[in-house]
Amino acid sequence: MRTTRRSASVLASVALLLWTSSTALSQPRSRTYEADCRTVVEGSWATGFCHNPYPETDRVRLHIECERWWDIDVDSAPVEIGPAGYAELTDRCWKEIRAVWVSHQPLRDSAGT
Repeated sequence: MRTTRRSASVLASVALLLWTSSTALSQPRSRTYEADCRTVVEGSWATGFCHNPYPETDRVRLHIECERWWDIDVDSAPVEIGPAGYAELTDRCWKEIRAVWVSHQPLRDSAGT
């Protein structure tokens, strides 16, 4: 039996598909539960609004990078948001704000606490 180029290509594709699907099934996926957050900047004030729709607790922090070199950047204290929880984080620079973001630290094995 002679193998044509097309059939060899099909066989290689099937082998690759089987190999990748078995590899994906053998490796457990680690799902991170991060709260949904949005940020709003009004003048020199920044606010992060976070809601956690997941069954795990998420620890969030608001980070503000100020525009002026002499204005100290801000990192808020961590706030734990439990399942179905909500938090607002607010802080400011003296003058303009360059960037705002929220960092996440999902806490494992915290469902129901």
